[in-house]
Amino acid sequence: MPAWPTYEGDGVRKNAILIGLGLLIVLIFVGNVANFYRIGFVDRISAILYDYRLSLTMPSTVDERIVILDIDEKSLKEEGRWPWSRDRLGDLMDKLFDRHGIAVVGFDVVFAEKDESSGLRVLQKLGQNQLRDNAAFHSTLAQVRPQLEYDQLFADKIRDRNVVLGYYLSSTENTSGMLPEPSFPAGAFKGRPIMFTSWSGYGANLPELQQAAAAAGHFTPVVDSDGVVRRVPILAEYNGAYYESLSLAMVRNLLGKPPLLPGFAEGRSEGYGGLEWLELDTPAGVLKIPVDDSVATLVPYRGGQGSFRYISIADVLHDRVAPELLKDKIVLVGTTAPGLLDMRATPVAEVYPGVEVHANMIAGILDQNLKEKPPYMLGAEVVWLLLIGIALSFLLPTLSPVKAILVSALMFATTMGLSLAAWHYGNILMPAANSLMMIALIFALDMSYGYFIESRTKRQITGLFGQYVPGELVEEMAEHPESVSMEGDSREMTILFSDVRGFTTISEGLEPKELTLLMNEFLTPLSRVVYKHRGTIDKYMGDCIMAFWGAPLPDAEHARHAILAGIEMQATLKARQPYFKERGWPEIHIGVGINTGRVSVGNMGSEVRVAYTVMGDAVNLASRLEGITKQYGVGIIVGENTRHTVADFVYRELDHVRVKGKDKPVAIYEPIGLSGAVAKELQDEINLFHEVRRLYRKQDWDLAELQLVNLQRMSPDTALYRIYAERVTYFRNNPPGDDWDGVFVFQTK
Repeated sequence: MPAWPTYEGDGVRKNAILIGLGLLIVLIFVGNVANFYRIGFVDRISAILYDYRLSLTMPSTVDERIVILDIDEKSLKEEGRWPWSRDRLGDLMDKLFDRHGIAVVGFDVVFAEKDESSGLRVLQKLGQNQLRDNAAFHSTLAQVRPQLEYDQLFADKIRDRNVVLGYYLSSTENTSGMLPEPSFPAGAFKGRPIMFTSWSGYGANLPELQQAAAAAGHFTPVVDSDGVVRRVPILAEYNGAYYESLSLAMVRNLLGKPPLLPGFAEGRSEGYGGLEWLELDTPAGVLKIPVDDSVATLVPYRGGQGSFRYISIADVLHDRVAPELLKDKIVLVGTTAPGLLDMRATPVAEVYPGVEVHANMIAGILDQNLKEKPPYMLGAEVVWLLLIGIALSFLLPTLSPVKAILVSALMFATTMGLSLAAWHYGNILMPAANSLMMIALIFALDMSYGYFIESRTKRQITGLFGQYVPGELVEEMAEHPESVSMEGDSREMTILFSDVRGFTTISEGLEPKELTLLMNEFLTPLSRVVYKHRGTIDKYMGDCIMAFWGAPLPDAEHARHAILAGIEMQATLKARQPYFKERGWPEIHIGVGINTGRVSVGNMGSEVRVAYTVMGDAVNLASRLEGITKQYGVGIIVGENTRHTVADFVYRELDHVRVKGKDKPVAIYEPIGLSGAVAKELQDEINLFHEVRRLYRKQDWDLAELQLVNLQRMSPDTALYRIYAERVTYFRNNPPGDDWDGVFVFQTK
């Protein structure tokens, strides 16, 4: 450890500077707690500490009251692909209630589409056409029709039984199916500024099923910024009304549908809604469900996957389960089959069945083992920050390094101990991240004061490259300065261009200030994506970003990093669309072109101004590829060099083209995803399109058109298939000749 730094001048003045900086740190963290702004890394630390406390105190036992009927791989193998016919699910209801005597069943799936697997629709068409005059046919059809209306059969099976259906809420405005009656009607909380989780659309069950069911609840969790599910919105708002979660709906039906009552704190201040809990008034007593400021409840995870008994649903359907195993049980029907995509990231596992999230919530409500963060905890945290922050700010500058370490460690341990005690003994979430990070920063300030000036080499490198590359690359360059040069060099690199589609039209519809804000709001997150994947930003050209990989530091995986950045740029921009809409801005869509090749890189320019940049044919081709993304209706196009450099991606070969300014044709591709991570259905669709490309090059227009019809049925919104269908029609009427090489020539950039 370096010796405690010394300074010229009065020691009191030195301490005054340190004390002032320490108090500034205290104020910064107090502002974060008070929600004047958010410090992202503190939120991340808070999430990590929450997960640590949870894992430290979980019982890790199996709750026998709740059973999960699993639509697993075994069930899919025996019963066929999901969804199954509703008459089969009706059989399941008979077995669960009549044979096994369960208490309640909830579905973590939604029945949004009609079941036409019985063939009734085909028979009706026959009766309307070929057999319309066949009286015997119509008589027989009328007799068997009730047995072929599977949706109605299923509705009859769940009617007057304790069946709770599930549905999802979404941020899009699309709606399907029928919602249940809300738990609280529109206007129930009028005048109270409660920040309910609000949704714009939903996917619910068929009306006949919803009307027959005892209840329904949404199974839409709250996904935190790190992608982890820690909370469930017990009440969610849609169109002014408030709807309960699946877990709450099941508990209410289990307990005889007691009324759901809001719990308001007394003496609420202006701007505070006061809704701190919900309660169920049951004959056995009141059950309280604490909620946070968005009316969500922390999920009381019992342990990893398997904290509840799993039974393959196929075993129930085929009577391979002893009746007593399900007698009086709470049953959840859900899936762990990977292909059905109901796996979540949670504090206890990165891949965790969504159905088990609801099981944990049900168990927590029944056991009254739900953690809460009461509003007074905000004030307590501010007071604690001020106490320890002011004490450390004045005390540490006067202590030796060893004593400063001991005092800081004591404060650290005291904060962590109080937080764990409140969690374990009071079921109270006492946030600790702000206090711990504040202690660490004040300690680091006092220990490093006098050493904040970086070495000369690092300062030089930062001055040269700080405007181009992320900070972590600057650190690496400082550690290996011999690998960095501003002089011109020829090397293989990957170049990326991204550009906004229709930006001229967008810019004409906005005021200059709004346009500036819009530019910042989409360029900033996209630039962060480039930095995240170790890219270097060459320049901004209006709404266009030019970036490259492989310089100033060599990067053996430059092509991979560029592709990952391009894919994440599209995803990031998609996630920002609701915010743009909220501001009244138009939707922003970008095209991304990526190409790999040998280029010249270094400081280039004139005596007046120089810039660190790249030049070469590979750069020009990357720009051209970005320009033709809109021609194919895709978000990203990569050149053939990039495609062959990164072989473990799944690509869709789009075309062989000759872009403007280039004589040699090149193959162009759309990166889909990592090999092994692409769904089989999508992989089959890509393979079929590659077959279309083969037929297209052979000028087998009829077969190519037939396969394109199949592709358009599989994916009607894919513009690429429409484009090729138009080409096939054109070439059938205007044959290109036997010497045609299948290359499409672009006359514009």
